[in-house]
Amino acid sequence: MAQETADGAAPPGQEADERIQRASFLSRLLNRPELGAAAGTIVVLVVFAIVAGDTGMYSALGIVNFVEVASLLGLLAIGVSLLMIGGEFDLSIGSMIAFAGMTIAIPAAEWGWPMWLCILLAFTVAILWGLFNGWLVIKTGLPSFIVTLAGLFMLRGLTIGLTRLLTGRTQVSGLREDAEGDWLAGILGGEVGHGFFTWMGEVGIIAQRADGEPSVSGVPMSVIWFLLLGAIATWVLLRTRLGNWIFAAGGDKQAARNVGVPVNRVKIMLFVGTAVMATLVATVQVLDVGSADTQRGLLRELEAIAAAVIGGCLLTGGYGSAIGAMLGALIFGTVQMGFFYTGVNTDWFQVFVGLMLLVAVLSNNYIRKKATEAK
Repeated sequence: MAQETADGAAPPGQEADERIQRASFLSRLLNRPELGAAAGTIVVLVVFAIVAGDTGMYSALGIVNFVEVASLLGLLAIGVSLLMIGGEFDLSIGSMIAFAGMTIAIPAAEWGWPMWLCILLAFTVAILWGLFNGWLVIKTGLPSFIVTLAGLFMLRGLTIGLTRLLTGRTQVSGLREDAEGDWLAGILGGEVGHGFFTWMGEVGIIAQRADGEPSVSGVPMSVIWFLLLGAIATWVLLRTRLGNWIFAAGGDKQAARNVGVPVNRVKIMLFVGTAVMATLVATVQVLDVGSADTQRGLLRELEAIAAAVIGGCLLTGGYGSAIGAMLGALIFGTVQMGFFYTGVNTDWFQVFVGLMLLVAVLSNNYIRKKATEAK
């Protein structure tokens, strides 16, 4: 085998082994799953800066609004992206949002349970649901698309049926008082940084309301959890053995088993992750709005999958990134609030989603082809 010098080049008169040649910068760049989503994010931000720059969209309040919208979808997209990299789908997460919300709301409002106990109950149910989904996919060998599609209808039906049976209605409200002063509600919901934003309002960095309060009272906890869990997911994927297992399980599960990867355990763990993320979103919404609704989370599973695909995840598994999914969610949040600020009819938002999804798939295919040619 040819010897290499310290910079990766072969000594004079010898040809470098192509297996140990360093990849070019262009090749490494094109191999990043989130490249297309990063480019799309820049384009969307620039376009709305041009067409909505004077509407307040890029004021402190406007930025917090569209980042908060993106963070709620992004939490789902992070879990979905890991599961898709692992080669599976979970279509039940939208229904899980409604079910988890009612699991929190009914005991708190109807039976007087403390909020922290209701939240822990919801997360326990989510873990059990994720274990059930993963176990059913593994044991039956059925596509996870079919198994979780069945789960979508089952959970939505259970949410509506049980809520009507126990409360006689499909909405449960009046939960703000139950959440006040609750230690766990304070961690998962609410805002942080009120004092900092008050100071920025006093010195004129951001606008103040008529009552002297800053236009932005704080950073929503959903944004903090979005950034924190996105960073953890990225670290797991890129820096840990579990991350290698996730890629291997989604790329070729039989080959992964042959080298000792616990494929079944990894997939079940990922199903638990999507259910937990959906429950976190449900918890944040319940604490923020002070109510739960049986129709909450409708079609969110498709939006989360779309955000993950826009972020570079392959439908066939084994490829993708959590950062890309986060950027995909940011594109959604920016466009959704951008339509509001520019006065465009929000009915056109789903047209945009469909176009973005199609463009993302075509772009990802093109980028992977160029990456292969650049090697």
